Amino acid sequence: MRLDLSDLRLFLCIIDAGSITQGAIRAHLALASASERLRKIEDEVGVPLLIRQPRGVITTEAGEALAHHARLILRQQDLLKGELHDFATGTRGTLTLYANTAALSHFLPHRLAVWLSSRPQLRVELKERTSEEIVQSITVGVADAGIVSDAIAAPHLHLQPVAADHLLLIVPPDHRLAQHTKLSFADVVTETFVGLSPGNALQDHIDMQARTLGHVLQLRIQMKTFEGMCEMVQHGIGVAILPKAIATQYQRRYTYKKLALTDEWATRQLCVCYQDWNALGPPLQSLLTHLGAIPKPH
Repeated sequence: MRLDLSDLRLFLCIIDAGSITQGAIRAHLALASASERLRKIEDEVGVPLLIRQPRGVITTEAGEALAHHARLILRQQDLLKGELHDFATGTRGTLTLYANTAALSHFLPHRLAVWLSSRPQLRVELKERTSEEIVQSITVGVADAGIVSDAIAAPHLHLQPVAADHLLLIVPPDHRLAQHTKLSFADVVTETFVGLSPGNALQDHIDMQARTLGHVLQLRIQMKTFEGMCEMVQHGIGVAILPKAIATQYQRRYTYKKLALTDEWATRQLCVCYQDWNALGPPLQSLLTHLGAIPKPH
């Protein structure tokens, strides 16, 4: 049996109207065309579906069965259309967004919460990477977009600043460096550090900057959280580098001195990074716009 959705809609129009003539009008078909299609439907199923009467039509038992299943099928089609529309408009599905440590820990949480609250069927998968790794992933097509530092070179990609994200040094109050207000990384690279856990994107970035200066950081301990780092610094375990916003936040609870880092890679901004705006799906475009990106199609 080969009945398409238009056949099912026509049949329901006819039985709901109680008339082939009125059913044809509801289906926006000429009476002759509707009558011919109805004849073909009955030929296809092999049994009469309607009883023709002077004042209209009534369904046979087979017609009642067809009407029942036709309504189920068309209802499922409407549900499918709705779900696909949700995917297309960004209210359902899964988005993958790459971000560096600072973006994940401070910039994204509140903004994502606001955006996701109106999209209950949508999931966002966050992947923490260094800015360099994110740029490489977008360049080769592994990732569509990410949040990176503007200190990274990103040829052929769009970088749009969305937030300030300066890194700074925190030291114990009685540390010999506490008298300073700003230093370069070269001035402190030989100090004993409190770091983040191995594999953390920000820690990898700081380690790379140390290697650029020809050093390996002396890490006395590595913590899983920024709060743990701040507590360690307060107790004189070492110095630490972390985002300014986070250092300011935890200074209400822990005692340490904040020193600005003058290096270009530390005086940075967080940027939305992508290659081709038109190649991004509507949900991802919506999210990036919410984060502060201004579309710049190729």
